[in-house]
Amino acid sequence: MTTHPYLAPGFTALAHRGFSLDGLENSMRAFEDAVALGYRYVETDAHGTRDGVAVALHDASLDRTTDARGDVADLPWSEVRTARIGGIEPVPLLEDLLGTWPDLRVNIDVKAVSGIVPIADAIERTASHDRVCIASFSTRRREATVRRLSRAVATSAGTSEAVAYFSQGAVGLPVRRALRRVDALQVPRRAGRATVLTARHVRAAHAADTLVHVWTINDPAEMSELIDMGVDGLVSDRADLLKELLVSRGLWE
Repeated sequence: MTTHPYLAPGFTALAHRGFSLDGLENSMRAFEDAVALGYRYVETDAHGTRDGVAVALHDASLDRTTDARGDVADLPWSEVRTARIGGIEPVPLLEDLLGTWPDLRVNIDVKAVSGIVPIADAIERTASHDRVCIASFSTRRREATVRRLSRAVATSAGTSEAVAYFSQGAVGLPVRRALRRVDALQVPRRAGRATVLTARHVRAAHAADTLVHVWTINDPAEMSELIDMGVDGLVSDRADLLKELLVSRGLWE
């Protein structure tokens, strides 16, 4: 298995967009609440503003989660910083998330081309290479971000790599070539109504020295099924329930 420092030994529990039951996802308060629960890993998406500032926010637009409107990539930071998540919390700078908790591992999904340079710059300025994993649906975006960094970070498979993994692994073919450039697979269990992740897939990834993290799992029964299947980590909106289950199973680090 990979030896990158981001992927510490033990089961990986990732708090999806931090932890909030009050509609404050991806706010500093949500990340703080995840840390207060004892989480070592959080997940965030990131975008770049028009003037090249990296923000930790899931959507390309401010419309759904904040009291403002407009696409982040079309707005300067001076406008984005006035938006309030849930009408309360400011949109965080990615650099603040990386810098506030020096031991926190952060899974960063590069959501758009506009985020590539600002995200890489934030990682460089905070020297957080050892505790960052770069993910993206686009392999090109992920690799473009990684190329701008002075030191290696952990990486997660893009859509094209995941599709090859699912199709080859389903029929028992080796998947090492499909996963040769990543440390982890961060994948859904289902595509639409179809269950696509099987125990055979997990075994195939492990044979290729690749970890398997599954998103976004909020039901404790399904969490248990996936742990029994042998996955290496879970991404959840319900960080409270995931912690409770892992504690009960002796897997909480």
